[in-house]
Amino acid sequence: MPINPAKLSPEEKEAFHREAESRVTTFSYKKPEPSGRPKDVSFLTKSSLMKVNVQTVRDGGENNLHYHTNSDTTWMVLKGECKFYGPGDVLIADLKEHEGIILPGGSRYWFEKAGDEDLELLQMQALDKSGTDGAKRINVDKHKDWMDTENLLVYEEAGAR
Repeated sequence: MPINPAKLSPEEKEAFHREAESRVTTFSYKKPEPSGRPKDVSFLTKSSLMKVNVQTVRDGGENNLHYHTNSDTTWMVLKGECKFYGPGDVLIADLKEHEGIILPGGSRYWFEKAGDEDLELLQMQALDKSGTDGAKRINVDKHKDWMDTENLLVYEEAGAR
């Protein structure tokens, strides 16, 4: 149940603020050295309602059509260029540096690096804790060969297309 600070006593309100302020964190980002993989993910920070990463995408690092449950994701191009597609490979966004897109949970999409330089893509995922299943990435189309971690191999009941 969300807290309404206006209904708290002065002591409760101060405790509310102090507890929140005790969780303040800072972070920084530096592009990782190439790992030999077409995509690397740099973890930046995480809270109970949000996680923030930077994906460095090289040639061959495009992903497959998928969606996320119980989370909205905002993407912003830090370096390079990126194209986002929906079902049927319909272009939904052609993003340059410092441009972004928000994808509400359940939106089917895939993206790829466009242009010659590596893509550095900021990912901010807001998590909806009311979902009973947690936030999951669900594949609609077959995963790419480089996708070998367990959380990238979850499919809809019907399986891969």
